[in-house]
Amino acid sequence: MTESTTSSGETVRWAKVIDHTRCIGCHACTTACKSENEVPLGVTRTYVKYADVGTFPAARRAFQVTRCNQCDDAPCTTACPTGAMFRRPDGIVDFDKSTCIGCKACIAACPYDAIFINPDDHSAEKCNFCAHRIDVGLEPACVTVCPTEAIIVGDLADPTSKVAQLVGREPVQVRRPEKETHPKLFYVGAHQATLDPLAAARPDGGLFMWSEQPKGGAQVGAGHPHGSGGGKHGANSSAAAVLSYDVSHKAPWDWRVSLYTLTKGVAAGVYLAALLLCLLGGLSWDGRAWLTITPLVAMVGLAVTGALLIWDLEHPGRFFMIFTRPQFKSWLVRGAFIIAAYGLGLVTHLAAGLGGGAQSGAATRWIAWGAGPLAGMTAVYTAYLFAQAKARDLWQNPLLPPHLFVQALLAGGATLLLVPGFGEATDGLRLLVALTGATHLLFVLGELTLAHPTAHAALAAHEMVRGRFAGWFWAGAAGVAAAAALVAVGLTGAWVEPVIALSALVGLFAFEHAYVQAGQSVPLA
Repeated sequence: MTESTTSSGETVRWAKVIDHTRCIGCHACTTACKSENEVPLGVTRTYVKYADVGTFPAARRAFQVTRCNQCDDAPCTTACPTGAMFRRPDGIVDFDKSTCIGCKACIAACPYDAIFINPDDHSAEKCNFCAHRIDVGLEPACVTVCPTEAIIVGDLADPTSKVAQLVGREPVQVRRPEKETHPKLFYVGAHQATLDPLAAARPDGGLFMWSEQPKGGAQVGAGHPHGSGGGKHGANSSAAAVLSYDVSHKAPWDWRVSLYTLTKGVAAGVYLAALLLCLLGGLSWDGRAWLTITPLVAMVGLAVTGALLIWDLEHPGRFFMIFTRPQFKSWLVRGAFIIAAYGLGLVTHLAAGLGGGAQSGAATRWIAWGAGPLAGMTAVYTAYLFAQAKARDLWQNPLLPPHLFVQALLAGGATLLLVPGFGEATDGLRLLVALTGATHLLFVLGELTLAHPTAHAALAAHEMVRGRFAGWFWAGAAGVAAAAALVAVGLTGAWVEPVIALSALVGLFAFEHAYVQAGQSVPLA
């Protein structure tokens, strides 16, 4: 089938069924895929996951073939800023490596851990249904080599196809239906311990005998209510199950994204804090602090933010594609345009403020009507970017936008305490740090005490508060609490403001690092 429509004009909807009553776990599909698509060592487009179910003598091994789910509503295509991940008219989710910038947003968005960065060409890659074979009338490579015919492909829109008949007549399952991606990879006879990444316990320490799992547990353990592994207490599965083979994929976003959330907060918060002080009479509209220092400091924060974002790309030389071929559903694109507009507002403000005096003050006051809202949007857009990462349940938080806004004010106020020229606003800045620091801690308290809506979110929260990232989390809370406390006790002296500011900024970074990394720590496959 070379076209996306049949001879009768009906649209083709390619789908795949994997019959686990036939799968023998031989890995022929994995090796055929690697050979056909020249997939390098260390990464896989498809692999077979093993879970040992039950206890001796009533024990057996269950398999699950894991790969791209070819979703009708594919979150990777929405998150991709350049359209490098796209859905074809025939339903195949394909990719274009020539336009991939390596932002890893598609990896964060995929609920099935199906996408990876190719270590050879540094572009995002996954199973694409062997589209090049489909287009010339051939079946995918995995289908042709499966010795038990456990993998079936066909047109879901054709009622006479075997796939359509299996899906229509047999009890089939999909992975993570609650994500509402409408996957077109269906399983027959799959055990729940293989479909649910939290149902089977991981061996203590995350070690597997014959698996690409690193030492030390690269992913938080599943099967235990607190993620400690072992599988003896509280496994989700109705039968005892433990993973014996799996493939780990590292968190797509590292410390650079954690730091970017802070620098972006500084860039937005400096302007917001100064504007708030001007509105409340704590800072002069005509003074150098508002007219020139504020936009300059914000521009430095924005420049560092942009540098971090470009540095985090696998193809930093292609960053311009965000602007030259934008896919506007992506919040990476929307955020880039918001930041660019905010940067333009800062330049305009600085140009108007260079003259000094009342006339410049009046001009910048009018400019603030546009730059102020843009600063607020710069502060909060990351919440919507994180929300597009459907795979990460911890980040699906409706209170994240106001929390990021409060963090921006805290970061901005703390930064201005370190900047010469704001002596007249010291008391106002101290009060702002104390109030926003206390509000931030209230948001954190809610994260600690409220029940999380899903097991994935609860496991990530546990990893943040009591697991691998607990040190960062509690250091972050202590830093912000110390800054607020120093203001509350009313200490004075040349050393006080720098200590307050650094405590708040270091605390914010530590918290953000715990939050960003813990959100990516839960196994998805």
